[in-house]
Amino acid sequence: MKIYFAGSIRGGREDAEIYLDLIGFLKNFGVVLTEHVGDLMLNGLGDVGTPDRIIHSRDMAMLQSADVLVAEITVVSLGVGYEIGRAVSEGKKVICLYRSIPGKRISAMISGNPDVTLVNYKTAEEAKDKIREILSGIPAS
Repeated sequence: MKIYFAGSIRGGREDAEIYLDLIGFLKNFGVVLTEHVGDLMLNGLGDVGTPDRIIHSRDMAMLQSADVLVAEITVVSLGVGYEIGRAVSEGKKVICLYRSIPGKRISAMISGNPDVTLVNYKTAEEAKDKIREILSGIPAS
């Protein structure tokens, strides 16, 4: 299975350690195409030196080749929202993970989309249990 993991880069890196943990876990199910999202050395400036057009083309090619998109959406990111929309439009399985934060709600465009599987979690272990349950139901490619 090819997995595209999405998490905030330019929108904020405060959950980078969570991304790294989830990416490590996702490797049990297949190839994670976007391991760089969990790189703790990556800052909010992103892939400095690579033109945005190249980043877009590269990431869209990876997304197109993926079987499933797993997005951690607690930290709001326009790019992650864009990736979710593209994955949905291409008919891919989309799983969005988030932790509830008092006074904040996830976008209605995500939570109201019937083609998105939402996973609200409190701990990494809880997220992993829910991911395991969902991914075990997806046939290997």
